Amino acid sequence: MEDIAEKGLQVVVGLAVFAAIIGLIMLLVDRAPKSGREKIQIAGFLAPALVLLAVGLVFPALQTSYLSLTDRNGDFVGLDNFVWMFTQPEALVTLRNTVIWVVLVPLLASSIGLAYAVFIDRARGEKALKALVFMPMAISFVGAGVIWRFVYAYKGPEQDQIGLLNQILVWFGQEPKQFLLDAPENTLFLIAVMIWIQTGFAMVVLSAAIKGIPTEIVEAARLDGASAWQQFTNVTIPTIRGSLIVVVTTITIGTLKVFDIVRTMTAGQYETSVVANEMYTQAFRAGEPGRGAALALVLFLMVLPVVVYNARLLRKQKEIR
Repeated sequence: MEDIAEKGLQVVVGLAVFAAIIGLIMLLVDRAPKSGREKIQIAGFLAPALVLLAVGLVFPALQTSYLSLTDRNGDFVGLDNFVWMFTQPEALVTLRNTVIWVVLVPLLASSIGLAYAVFIDRARGEKALKALVFMPMAISFVGAGVIWRFVYAYKGPEQDQIGLLNQILVWFGQEPKQFLLDAPENTLFLIAVMIWIQTGFAMVVLSAAIKGIPTEIVEAARLDGASAWQQFTNVTIPTIRGSLIVVVTTITIGTLKVFDIVRTMTAGQYETSVVANEMYTQAFRAGEPGRGAALALVLFLMVLPVVVYNARLLRKQKEIR
């Protein structure tokens, strides 16, 4: 009880300090000279965000960059951690798996979501059909991992199966299979979980984009005798191109950072690890914070171009509107 009261007091004091600082900034900004008031107001309101950005992002990034050049004792080792990352078979498997994730998940989730959005557009029961696909988005990655562990659960041939897929195999006279143990296909079974979650996101965004296509364009294509496939390739895809790119890049960013699914279902064993999981394993399990920092740095560099491209695309779309 004393710990709870102490932590509660710390939270109250922290909120009070935060409110006091914000109040002081607003007071100073309000009393600023009229000649430069606008610039002072901009600086006053941006300053707290910039300070928090520096403390919460810039400083940890610099610290992680330095840590990636040290060993487990904190001694400077140069690029040894990066050499280890690109030469050791286990680390190369991790990088290979990450590439497979990044290629398959955005491609399949966006394709399935787009196909589903096209087929159910204005169909009877459209809302219910959309809800069925979108519901996995409400489940956390950890929850999804637990659910799919039961789907892939394995029991010996002489035992009753509790896993859905193995029970189906038994019904068809096949031997049950250890889906999460046999490499390299076990990585594909993990990827299926991510696709199951992200398809709903892709479907909702792309369905909204399809409904935004002007009716005149669709009618003109029909009058010109365009088939359904020609309408899809020549009208639908070019019109929703911006939304499609946003969906693909957003799913790509989420896939690069995937951790929960792998950690929950295999803990990265049996050649299923990815960069984020290996970063955690090296930093907090193997006692190699330098290697973990090197993996974190590589992950950051992999995500950064996609984030920048996504931000530029959104800004261009905003300018067009």
